[in-house]
Formats: sequence, structure tokens, C-alpha cells
Amino acid sequence: MRMLAQEEETDDVEVTWEDQQRINNFSKLNTRLRAIEEKLGNLKEEKEALDDLSTELELADEDEPVLYKIGESFFKLSHSSAMKRLESDQESIVSQISALASSTEECEATMKELKVVLYAKFGKAINLDE
Repeated sequence: MRMLAQEEETDDVEVTWEDQQRINNFSKLNTRLRAIEEKLGNLKEEKEALDDLSTELELADEDEPVLYKIGESFFKLSHSSAMKRLESDQESIVSQISALASSTEECEATMKELKVVLYAKFGKAINLDE
């Protein structure tokens, strides 16, 4: 964020209660968007790890038990059980990613609407950019 220069400031715009609510709503959405984007990044990394694991399991010996992480522990599973578990985990991650992506779109759309309203009223007196 940057500070406004003295000549960019305007003192003649009155901030109403509704305006303050819009500003607060924008701030909440911005914070929520950052948290969602961070979680989305973590889920994408986890999906990549599961994709790599899938490749490794395809190359693994089917007679050997596989150590598979469930929660915080590793368990020995048969190759077929590990593959089924992996497919289930991948589907779960994909659904979580799509849900977060839609939440991101909703936040961005609402923030865009609020920006239009707030910039129309306050002009350069308000800075809603990062």
C-alpha cells in the first residue's frame, strides 16, 4: 500500500455509515481472499505430491507392501489398497481445489463491485489496491 500525496487528498468527501460498511466488507473479503489463495497453493502442492506418488506406485513392485501416509502415521498397505486410497485422496484434493477456486471467484467479483462504488465516490482519496 502507498500513502497518498498531499495534493491527492481531498477533504470534501463525507464518509457515511454505509461507505464505512463497504470499506470494512472490502477489507474482510481481501483478508479472506489472501487466506484462500494460501490454502489453494498448499492444496496444489499436495496434489502434485499425490501425482508424483501415483507415478511411483505405477512403477513399484505389486507384491511389496507400500508405506502410505494416513494422517500423521505411515501404514503398510497392499499395492492395490494404496492405489485405491491414492485415487480417493486425489479426488478429494481436486474437489477441495475447485471449491476454493469458486470461493476465490466470488470474493474477487464482490471486491470488484465494491471497488467501483468506492472509487466512484472517493476517487483518489481512497486506495484499495495492494
